[in-house]
Amino acid sequence: MSDKFSFDIVSDVNMMEVDNAVNQARKELTNRFDFKNSKSSVELYKNTKKIILIADNEYKMKALKDILESRFAKRGVSIKSLNYGTKENAFEGYIRQTAEIISGLPLDKARELIKLIRNSKIKVQSQIDGSKIKVISSKKDDLQKIIAYLKQIPFSLPLQFINYR
Repeated sequence: MSDKFSFDIVSDVNMMEVDNAVNQARKELTNRFDFKNSKSSVELYKNTKKIILIADNEYKMKALKDILESRFAKRGVSIKSLNYGTKENAFEGYIRQTAEIISGLPLDKARELIKLIRNSKIKVQSQIDGSKIKVISSKKDDLQKIIAYLKQIPFSLPLQFINYR
């Protein structure tokens, strides 16, 4: 039996579920009374991984975000994967806001995670491996402690723990 155990930390988003969530949000938008005769919309651009929200006013923009986030939650997609840009004026007084879908582990966030792992004082080795972090230890219990430790920390990205060996 191997004397080293490991797992990987990744931050992935299932784009099929995102697509389903946006379609459900669009469907709810057409059925809601407060959006009747409104030009509000939700559009997903898969190639750039962006969602563009257009609303008549601030109130409808907030409601539109709530609809989208509730659909994300129901589809099992973390809301942490949405990075909202600034609101800007669009055509004829409408408001436009872009939400970027963050998929993958950026280098600065990976370094932040490694620093958190080191500060935990649990004896494991961690290293950045492309868009994931590999955590290695000689004890399975230490790996499970790291997973539990990272789950209880409020991190800015959704984390998944895969390839547990």
